[in-house]
Amino acid sequence: MFKVFCKKLNILIFATVLVIGLGITTLSWGAQVAASGESEFDAEEEPNLVFPVISDTQVGGEREELRNFNNAFKQLNSLAPKQDAFVFIGDETEHGYEEEYDDWMSVFNNHIQPQAEQLIGIGNHEYQNNSSVEESKQRFLDKTGMDSLYYNKVINDYNFIMLGEESGYFYSKDQVEWLGKQLNKAEQRDPEKPIFVFLHHGIKDTTYGTDDWYIDDDNQKLLRDTLEQYPQVILMAGHTHYPISDPRSIYQKDYTTVNTGSVAYMWTEPGYLQGEVPETEVSNGLLVEVYDDRVVINRRSFTANDWIGDPWVIETAGNNKEHFKYTNDRDPENPYFEDDATITVNQNETTTSGLNIAFTQATDNLLTHSYKVTAKNQKTGEVENEFKAFSEYYEAQIPDPLELPVDNLQPATTYDISIRAIDAFGNMSKNTLATTASTQVEDVAGMKNLVEQFNKNGEFKNKQTFRALKIHLDAVEHYKKQDKSNKAVKHMKGFKLLVQQQKNDELISEKTYNAFKMNADYLLEKWQ
Repeated sequence: MFKVFCKKLNILIFATVLVIGLGITTLSWGAQVAASGESEFDAEEEPNLVFPVISDTQVGGEREELRNFNNAFKQLNSLAPKQDAFVFIGDETEHGYEEEYDDWMSVFNNHIQPQAEQLIGIGNHEYQNNSSVEESKQRFLDKTGMDSLYYNKVINDYNFIMLGEESGYFYSKDQVEWLGKQLNKAEQRDPEKPIFVFLHHGIKDTTYGTDDWYIDDDNQKLLRDTLEQYPQVILMAGHTHYPISDPRSIYQKDYTTVNTGSVAYMWTEPGYLQGEVPETEVSNGLLVEVYDDRVVINRRSFTANDWIGDPWVIETAGNNKEHFKYTNDRDPENPYFEDDATITVNQNETTTSGLNIAFTQATDNLLTHSYKVTAKNQKTGEVENEFKAFSEYYEAQIPDPLELPVDNLQPATTYDISIRAIDAFGNMSKNTLATTASTQVEDVAGMKNLVEQFNKNGEFKNKQTFRALKIHLDAVEHYKKQDKSNKAVKHMKGFKLLVQQQKNDELISEKTYNAFKMNADYLLEKWQ
């Protein structure tokens, strides 16, 4: 079992060139892209087809977007130097302006392999300009060299069907009916082969993100009904920008749907501490291999220059639903915290209204997606803050321990902090990580309240310890009220020496000592 990702691919075996005289011989495809022994495909077996699928570069004149596109293309060409096709499924540009297409095509033409069949689809961003719908369509066709917005190509005896938006988010009834005819012809031609379908928007409630972002027009039901008749369909869609590291990015029910991620940037679901667009760089896409009895989809992080998790392997023998394993009920297992997992509070970042916690990430068989963090006022028993936070599984280097702020708290208050892990399918850990921590005091009265609270919680070894602290703080408070700052500072420094001695004598714990020292230092800094 592994933390956050269960079986991360460990080794990338790059293409090796053997120079014999003046000739150059390259290793087989499998040897070029095979990772560790965890991979489910045979490194010696040649696939029938190899093709990348990427989307959402959204080139709009920003150098970063062009850089990401260049980076993705270079990695894909290094990993697969003999591609049969190259598939891009929409949002090439940010607005569909002519100069944006020119920038996009300059990268595309510079890297596209001459033997690779080109399949380019249109997305909603290609219509986000001041031109008419017809002008936007024609500009797409003129710039990309595609003959139509939607088309069917047979490549190495496999059908590749590209659908295209006829205006933002819209697929006409004629196009969907055309799709039905193409699917029927493909099945009649060879019922044993998978049929690849590409479109920019995903189908509602299929892959990760399609509950928020999906096709929503009058022909959505017709499109769903058409696709549901063909279990051999493997549909790939972009648009959501949701990270493909989440296992819900592949889904099987009536057919297979796959999320292609985004080259430009990541978006994700609402309701989490880090927000819908976390402040990080995530660029990813797919590299697909097709064999006689299976389709292998390799997920690539262009940001990390590495594979993401295990390949998804779709069994195609018989082309029926009995082989479907990427279903909604695929993961009944709960994430959990290992026995040696820890949680700490960073005293240096504690304030009057917030704490900063760091904890060991939980373990899951697929993916620890997020955490539920609860801060309960120890005195009142009231929950004063509760939120969900991503495990930051989408990062190129997943942080462990994970650091999170816990804000909107009361000053000089002790809180019970508890954390439960949640996996991608909503399973929650049965065990929790927990700690107790106090916010910073605002004044001496707050410090006295903290001492009272610790006494009530049994933090002191005896009554004399509590009484000594209380008497010392009474003196500090007296001098502050008399506006005798020098004497207040002197007695607060004495308070620090007192708690140090109490810790040494094992009358208070290290945690209690740290809380007193942090607050004393804070007040001394305010007063001096």
